[in-house]
Amino acid sequence: MVLFMVVFLSTVFSCSSQLPEVSLRLGQEIFQVELAVSPESRSKGLMYRKDLPSNRGMLFVFETDQKPSFWMKNTFIPLSIAFIAKDGTIREIFDMTPGSLRPIESTFEVRFALEVPQGAFKRVGVDIGYRIEMPPEVLRYVK
Repeated sequence: MVLFMVVFLSTVFSCSSQLPEVSLRLGQEIFQVELAVSPESRSKGLMYRKDLPSNRGMLFVFETDQKPSFWMKNTFIPLSIAFIAKDGTIREIFDMTPGSLRPIESTFEVRFALEVPQGAFKRVGVDIGYRIEMPPEVLRYVK
C-alpha cells in the first residue's frame, strides 16, 4: 500500500510539473519549446536541468511589455536568450554562463524571452530582427 502511494504521488507531482509545449520555427528548424506563463514557471525556468537537446527550449510569456532580467542561478546548461517583441521580432540575443548570478537584462520592453541551448540561434542563422511566428497557443496569453 505504501509503495502504491509513493508511485501514485510521484506520478501526480511529475505530471503537474509538466509545462505546455509548442513548436516554433527558427530558421529552417522546428524547436519544441515549453511555455513558462505563470510566475512560478517563469521563476524556475530551466533550473536544475542536466541537459537540453539542440532543438528544445523554453519560451517565457509575459502578460505585459516589460524589461525582463534573467540569471543562471541553479542552471547547469549553457544557454542563449532572445528578448522578443510582441510582434515576434527578436530585439536582442545574449549568451549566458551556467551558474552565473550576473543579471542579463533586456534594454527593450518585450513580451517574450526564448532560451535555447547556447549557440542555437547562430547555428540556425537567426539574429536580431528575425521575426518568429508565434502560434495561437502562445498568443492566447498575450493581451
